Amino acid sequence: MPRIQVQGVHHITLVGSTRQSAIDFWQGLLGMRYLFEQPNLGNPDENHLYFDPGDGRLITVFTNETRKDDPSPHPRGIGHLEHIAFNVSRATQTQVAKRLEARGIPFKAFDRGFMDSIYFSDPNGLRLELACYKFQAPDGVREAEVIVRADAIRRQAGDHHITEQHLADAIEALMRREGEGQREGDGAPR
Repeated sequence: MPRIQVQGVHHITLVGSTRQSAIDFWQGLLGMRYLFEQPNLGNPDENHLYFDPGDGRLITVFTNETRKDDPSPHPRGIGHLEHIAFNVSRATQTQVAKRLEARGIPFKAFDRGFMDSIYFSDPNGLRLELACYKFQAPDGVREAEVIVRADAIRRQAGDHHITEQHLADAIEALMRREGEGQREGDGAPR
């Protein structure tokens, strides 16, 4: 049976409280460019705000001026959203904790082996993650390829989780593969 092949995330839509709360958080704290607003065509009582998270895709927020922020944590159960993770640069990641502290926003930081993560919540209890890989993928190689190769190296070594050593070895193997492909393609001797 044929499958439906997706090509990436198109957008994520959240239910927010007020227009200003959404703008203050998504643009004011996270620096997402506010693009535009229009009525929610599926619910005339709501507006639909559009933000660019930095990669040209969209984060959208339904707002209604009669709602108030509700910081209650979202339920964590089957079929529920655990969190949304956003990519940040290494330079930004080093500043996140200080900037959240300055705004009085509680957070938790974790070393994930192949990335660093900081978790916190939006004004309506949605858990968010700011993540930064501990490596830069070589030209022409996607980050997922590095992680898959590092995981294979980790498993072969019998290690518990991916470490920076596994990442370095994966990048070396991928660079070697890319170099061999170039030599084959340009007729250069091996």
